[in-house]
Amino acid sequence: MILQIIKLKSNLPEEELLAKAKEREPQFNAIPGLLQKYYVKTDQVGQYGGIYVWDSQESLKSYRESDLAKSIPEAYEIVEAPNIEIMDILFQLRK
Repeated sequence: MILQIIKLKSNLPEEELLAKAKEREPQFNAIPGLLQKYYVKTDQVGQYGGIYVWDSQESLKSYRESDLAKSIPEAYEIVEAPNIEIMDILFQLRK
């Protein structure tokens, strides 16, 4: 499994950002290989993120090349390049 952590800075008010995320939820539910996605907020003003759990590197690569992934900067009015980390999950505590 693959863990992907994205942090982004948005100009949108939190309520509007959440509304956009909820609108797009069905599209993310339909992504092959996406096992889980957490929508998060950091302690920095205007900084949000996503924590994705993928079944494979191939699924992550396919998503990153998708129109949905490419639409994120515009949809969430991102003001600077996001911070993206990718990690291999060695094992999980709970199933």
